[in-house]
Amino acid sequence: MSIVDMQGARGSGPDDHDGRRNLDHVEDRVDLACAFRWTVRHNMHEGIANHFSLAVSEDGSRFLMNPNGRHFSRIRASDLLVIDANDPETMDRPDAPDPTAWWLHGAIHRQAKHARCLMHVHSKYATVLACLEDSRMPAIDQTTMRYHNRIAIDDGFDGMGLGDEAERFARLVRDNPDKPILVMGNHGVMVVGRSVAETFDLMYYFERGCRTLITAMMTGRDLRVVSDEVAEKTARQWEEQPDLPEMHLRELKAILDAEEPDYRN
Repeated sequence: MSIVDMQGARGSGPDDHDGRRNLDHVEDRVDLACAFRWTVRHNMHEGIANHFSLAVSEDGSRFLMNPNGRHFSRIRASDLLVIDANDPETMDRPDAPDPTAWWLHGAIHRQAKHARCLMHVHSKYATVLACLEDSRMPAIDQTTMRYHNRIAIDDGFDGMGLGDEAERFARLVRDNPDKPILVMGNHGVMVVGRSVAETFDLMYYFERGCRTLITAMMTGRDLRVVSDEVAEKTARQWEEQPDLPEMHLRELKAILDAEEPDYRN
């Protein structure tokens, strides 16, 4: 049964407090489920850890998020929780989310209204960058140039994202709306976007840019870094192609429709 059929059978309304979830926001759910599946295919996942969220209310305080303990490769559209960042009883729910996810994503969605979609991963090369003393990304190819002056860096790691740690990340995202990448020092990366398509595209290419940078650094030779002017020009050329993320996601869904259609369920 598809998610559309399930929605018709169960109706749509507020979340039930016995752990059941409504099936509103069908297309948002499908897009987010697709992103989880492809994060696994690109080996950017962390098993049952890490979380993606997508705001579904105008103020951003209500959002979809993956359930606790579910492997990214098994997530379906109907599995996604609807979370209210302002509900203090969230962690008392039978289907309570992972505590670190509740703190981190809840804090950002409360404080940063532009952060409609959040994708947090410990992908290999982005995490290597986060572990360097200098976590800046020099502009050495057109992919790294996409992120020129568009990366915020946190160097205050103090645990796994609970309480004050989450609030600090949220302030960084809130205060840097023009920087969709938050490199979390000693931790990983948080990617911020206006939609699932945009956020996944930014995450995917950021990991590829990190891979190019780390591989180039491993040669021990000097990097060929372009000027700030060329890097900014190239970054703007990326931004002047706003349909690319949507086309990217469309193709990813088409592949899953043929090979893993249960993601839509």
